[in-house]
Amino acid sequence: MNSFLRPAKQFSAARWLLTGCIAAFSVHAATVSAQTAQNFPNRPIKAVVPFAAGSATDQIARAFAAKISEILDQPVIVENKAGVNGMLGADFVAKAAPDGYTILVGTNSTNAALKSLMKKLPYDQDTAFAPVAYLGSVPLIVAINNEVPAKTLKEVVALAKAKPTYVTFASASTSQLVSTEVLSSMTNIKMTNIPYKSGPAAMTDLIGGQVNLFTADFAVMLPQVKAGKVRGLAVTSTTRSKAIPELPTVNEALGLKDYELIAYFAVFAPAGTPSDIVLKLNKAINVAAGNKDILERFAALGFETDPGTPEALAQRSKAETAKWAKAIKDAKIEPQ
Repeated sequence: MNSFLRPAKQFSAARWLLTGCIAAFSVHAATVSAQTAQNFPNRPIKAVVPFAAGSATDQIARAFAAKISEILDQPVIVENKAGVNGMLGADFVAKAAPDGYTILVGTNSTNAALKSLMKKLPYDQDTAFAPVAYLGSVPLIVAINNEVPAKTLKEVVALAKAKPTYVTFASASTSQLVSTEVLSSMTNIKMTNIPYKSGPAAMTDLIGGQVNLFTADFAVMLPQVKAGKVRGLAVTSTTRSKAIPELPTVNEALGLKDYELIAYFAVFAPAGTPSDIVLKLNKAINVAAGNKDILERFAALGFETDPGTPEALAQRSKAETAKWAKAIKDAKIEPQ
């Protein structure tokens, strides 16, 4: 009987030893992780902007990068990886090492709408990223080429109804595309989309008359409206912007109630990035979000910061994903 029980006792001892080894390894791993986070960052951080140089995302990213560099005492190098509505840059970060040294300066294009705009993404938008920190938001401006025979947004709608598909509009990002398609859907008009690789390139063609209409963020659009190079018609927020109060909202211009589309910017890291590193980045970004230089520089562009926790950004992203999915479905935009 004793010999019959001996293997069980040996198994029990082996299991105890294995459990002890696993516990010891877990403690060691936690210690290494804590030490890594404590030493973070000890080399330059790469901030990937998934849109072209000169875009709103790029301008905001570079301003924040400069301040975060000062706070963390390490260079934060901005790298543009534009293409496919931000998908190329987002994919690069999604597949990067989860160590905090590669981060994404994302938007509601890359981290909310792409899931509904693309038939297939090379990563899982819902699980590929660790939310880090919210940067802020800006409304968009609807503008037309100066030679278009319309002085108001209502006249543009009338022109589009009289000549279906005659009016062309530019888009170089998800927010630019969806904002115009939702407008078309809500006013029962059809316009022809002309896709561009970057906002500045689309703006050049709007000024030159190669395209009739463009809805873009303040960073790209406002200077041209102020200079009289294009005709601003409305802002896409629910209230007028202090930066250009003479422009009505889309709702005011067309007698609508529920039109609203704003672009937001936030930082994400690859999934699996240690929480201590995420929190260290979050703290630095939130400090930068309250910086007087950043606030004053972008106030004229309608940019508003809203510092918060990674958990708050996760909830915002979830809500925005649902919101954009509905907007894209209502506008009957077919996934590419």
